[in-house]
Amino acid sequence: MSTPQPVEAISAPAARTVASAGQYLTFLLAGEEYGLDILKVQEIRGWMPVTRIPHTPPHVQGVLNLRGTIVPIIDLRKRFDLIKADYTPTTVVIVLSVTDKSGKRVIGIVVDGVSDVLNVTPATIKPPPNFGTAVRTEFINGMASLDARMVILLDSDKLLTEDELAALDAVQA
Repeated sequence: MSTPQPVEAISAPAARTVASAGQYLTFLLAGEEYGLDILKVQEIRGWMPVTRIPHTPPHVQGVLNLRGTIVPIIDLRKRFDLIKADYTPTTVVIVLSVTDKSGKRVIGIVVDGVSDVLNVTPATIKPPPNFGTAVRTEFINGMASLDARMVILLDSDKLLTEDELAALDAVQA
């Protein structure tokens, strides 16, 4: 007669990385609050027109020349399929350092406005929701439950897929 295996020994799908405690730059997008690891943020710039590149995906607004570096600019509203909104004086570009299989690169994301820098503790972080395969959520590292509000913690390295990042290489070439 075989001995039943403990539950831990049964193979399961790889667990997702949950956000770690630390400081997060929070920003607003369509009325929701999101957070990015502050160590990935290079700078925050007011919105300025970009150079549009033909044949790019709709969420790629274009590129900016940032002190000699060509930086692709991604509209997160479009990337996340949110309702379109006009850019206002509070619209900003958050310049991020992201890492993928080809190394480090710089991208900019357009958001409605920057909120605050939060100190997030391990006790406040909950795992990201599981919607199955119907909804793409691999860029969500967790949810920070802070008083009466929830902050969606994003993984800046996964905001774009490997294929989308490769397409940006062509834009920058």
